[in-house]
Amino acid sequence: MTTTLESRPVPASSSTTSAPGAAISVRGVEMRFPGKDSDVLALSGLDLHIEAGQFVSIVGASSCGKSTLLRLLAGFETATDGVIELGGVPVRGPGPDRGVVFQDYGLFPWRTSMENVAYGPRRNGMSRKEARAVAGDALALVGLETAAGRFPGQLSGGMQQRVAIARALANRPSVLLMDEPFGALDAMTRSSLQEELTRIHRETGTTTVFITHSVEEAVNLSDRVIVMAGGAGSGLCGHVIADIDIELPRPRDINATEFNRYERAISGLIHGDES
Repeated sequence: MTTTLESRPVPASSSTTSAPGAAISVRGVEMRFPGKDSDVLALSGLDLHIEAGQFVSIVGASSCGKSTLLRLLAGFETATDGVIELGGVPVRGPGPDRGVVFQDYGLFPWRTSMENVAYGPRRNGMSRKEARAVAGDALALVGLETAAGRFPGQLSGGMQQRVAIARALANRPSVLLMDEPFGALDAMTRSSLQEELTRIHRETGTTTVFITHSVEEAVNLSDRVIVMAGGAGSGLCGHVIADIDIELPRPRDINATEFNRYERAISGLIHGDES
């Protein structure tokens, strides 16, 4: 398949579809943080549209606003200005329609895998029996049904992250937000979890926003890669400099010529921002 690396304009409109995930619309978003002498402008005039069911990775130099954007999508922070909508509904704060996975697994060490995953559904009003059934399905989805009774300390790092993903999916969110979820794992475990995540996305259709510093990982996983620039030391606030469709068949061969072409082009955009 012939591919191009031309970045496309980011439309400012929002729409919903019949896909299991929800469309994401970010329009004119600004984010300021209090500084010692004056406010720090982290994001300004940010526009982004993600179709329902897409897998989108966001890459860029450190402090370019990737994690700030994800926290705004999660509702953990409120934008200084602009509009963020999920499925046409404004984001007002955290909600069960969004599952969030961080690099730090954040599991309760005193709870089993089953109890960790069932925690969210229980808090959302499910009976213990219903929550355990939902948690069992989520653990099966990540291939950990046999580890339901084990505590986090009895699991490897990769298994703990799979429990964290199951916990995020147990609320059946329309959007999955992931901030460097595989960053602390060894290369073999990371590769295995990339395959698992690709399968899970294919089976669930959940709209996924994935923050990573690995361009290879972004190209391997994504329908689109968003490149951000700006941030500390650049004199610019965080903004989108490229929006690239990854037109490669799955499963993807990381050694293929076209794969490497995408990887080099995206790395060049990031390096160009830093130079």
